[in-house]
Amino acid sequence: METPSDTMPQLADASKRLAQRALVICENRIELLMVEVEQERERILHAIWLALGAMVFGLLAGVALTAVIAVAFWRQSPMAALVILTVLYAAIAAVLYARLLRLQRDWQTLPTTLDQLRKDREWLEKNLN
Repeated sequence: METPSDTMPQLADASKRLAQRALVICENRIELLMVEVEQERERILHAIWLALGAMVFGLLAGVALTAVIAVAFWRQSPMAALVILTVLYAAIAAVLYARLLRLQRDWQTLPTTLDQLRKDREWLEKNLN
């Protein structure tokens, strides 16, 4: 039979190994989180630049289209020209709003990190019970 003094070094060594493994796992998860945050930041910046470009050129196209419609229909009926523009702009706004809602609904932030943390929790629950 082992004496308590013999088991203490073994217990201490096992505790050190467990702590080291836990730290390595935490380090890996933090690195994964950092990579995903960087990817998310780049994706958001890319989306912002694309949105700004689309807004600028959309505004220019809208101004040109407004001028074309106003000039083409002003002699026949100024009211018709304004109604056509209003309907056109409302339809474009509705389409863009629908796409924004779909983008928000499908948006996932840090999915790989969250999935890995879920797997870690499930593993711990299974192995610690």
